[in-house]
Amino acid sequence: MDMNDQTAYFAGNIERFSGYADSYDKYRPAPPALLDTVLTRWARVPVLDLVVDLGSGTGLSTRYWADKARQVIGIEPTDDMRRQAQAQTVAPNVSYRPGFSHQTGLPDRCAQIVTCAQSLHWMDPQATFEEVARVLCPGGVFAASDYDWPPTTGQWEADAAYEACMQQVQACLSRYRSQTQVRQWDKQAHLRRMQDSGCFRYMKEIALHHVEPGNAERLAGLLLSQGGVMTLLKAGFHEDQLGIDVFREVAQRTLGPEPRPWYWSSRVRLGIV
Repeated sequence: MDMNDQTAYFAGNIERFSGYADSYDKYRPAPPALLDTVLTRWARVPVLDLVVDLGSGTGLSTRYWADKARQVIGIEPTDDMRRQAQAQTVAPNVSYRPGFSHQTGLPDRCAQIVTCAQSLHWMDPQATFEEVARVLCPGGVFAASDYDWPPTTGQWEADAAYEACMQQVQACLSRYRSQTQVRQWDKQAHLRRMQDSGCFRYMKEIALHHVEPGNAERLAGLLLSQGGVMTLLKAGFHEDQLGIDVFREVAQRTLGPEPRPWYWSSRVRLGIV
């Protein structure tokens, strides 16, 4: 399929991530601090010439590599997200291109590392793995990472309220029928699909952890950065129908306005081509 056909095929996914790029960029976490150390060691190169970030969104996971590689390219099909990424990026070695994870338009064997942060479950798995294997140099590293949601805030009531609200959101989503299909794959099966793809010589899943500050405002912002929540709000659902009003009250009461350490856990699936 050409780019227009691909855009039509993934229209539901693109719409899901349109219209809230500014809050997404403000509240979402950065990649784990140790990610570059792990991937660079696996890549076994003294200097990274090119890192490619698939599903780069607002550029949070792309800008991370600005001082760690000579060139960084983010591939993102959603115009809204890509515009936000460009507005937030000042490093001259970081750029963004329209495209899909399985259709990047990049040359063969051009990158030492390809990353995919919080986005592989929105991508056609086998086609993506085949594109990654084509783009990576021999011995190159693919890393698909996903955070556990929500982060550990240190206030269990706030964490529980977030989870209860998301359960209510999922119940509403199961009853809501969009005219445009959203294409999604199970995160828990990422490693198995990598193993079954025939594209990687070695695969492993690791866990990385880091700390970022957060408060009640940020936890609410994280909730509103979830595609399912925004899908329902854009469709006309009210916050009280989704339990967001109850969640906000608990978050404000238990977390308040002062930033405190939050603990993020990221599951990283690694593959060597």
